[in-house]
Amino acid sequence: MSRIVLVATLAALAGCATAHKGSYEVADASGTSDASLTEQADALWEERGDTAKLEEALTKYEEAVTADPTDRHALARLVRGYYFLGDGHKSEMDDKLADWDTAITWGKRCLALNEEFVALLEKGEPEEEAIRAATIDDVPCVYWMASALGKWSKELGLGKTLKNLPIVKGYQGRVGELDPDYFYGGPDRYWGAVWAAIPSFAGRDLDKSRKHFDSAIAAYPDHLGNQVLLAEYWAVMAQDKAVFEQTLREVMASPTDTIPELVPEQEAEKRKAEMLLGKTSDLFAN
Repeated sequence: MSRIVLVATLAALAGCATAHKGSYEVADASGTSDASLTEQADALWEERGDTAKLEEALTKYEEAVTADPTDRHALARLVRGYYFLGDGHKSEMDDKLADWDTAITWGKRCLALNEEFVALLEKGEPEEEAIRAATIDDVPCVYWMASALGKWSKELGLGKTLKNLPIVKGYQGRVGELDPDYFYGGPDRYWGAVWAAIPSFAGRDLDKSRKHFDSAIAAYPDHLGNQVLLAEYWAVMAQDKAVFEQTLREVMASPTDTIPELVPEQEAEKRKAEMLLGKTSDLFAN
């Protein structure tokens, strides 16, 4: 296929793909705010390593937001929680996609609390530009929504990826401006993955990818997700089997309690490492 035909085909795919259908609007309150709902949800959240407990926590957070649509804490937990439900608990792709879809929807609800952002959208600005109005208070929702949107798009194919990539990059770029160390090197972790994952025609750069991963790992060596993504994205794209295997074996041998508030996520990363190691022969030519 010639480059001209390839570019035309990709443009067509991007044009026909639709963005996520969730809306940036705050729902009307349907009851009286009840602090006990959030307290109950927070208690269940501490046990989010258990799928049933996480789902129960999310139900409580949803009830809290139904009563008070401006409950930013509950909204942020819903975005992060549904992302984690799909990423760390589910194994079937349809289930993962459903949870990431829900995370994106809650993310839009959360961002709708930022009136300046919504006003820019109403003026016709694209999401990736309007996100400049995001503040430090928006960072959790922006980060987890963009993370969910990136994975949701990737699994639905090239068209969705091309359609949503500018939004995801714009959102994660704003997180990096507001809080470059958010969630244990989250912005660097994201750019490390994206520079490796995007197609060559879109600017894949393995040197940039490795530098971002190295930065995240240097700053937060105990966060197992930094190493897992290095293996999953950089090592696979670079076809560096030695780094892939060594990194994932180190993750498998690592304790999960070095970051006490992150034990469920660390346990999920170890499960990912085991799964990836099981796919070694499929991911590498030799």
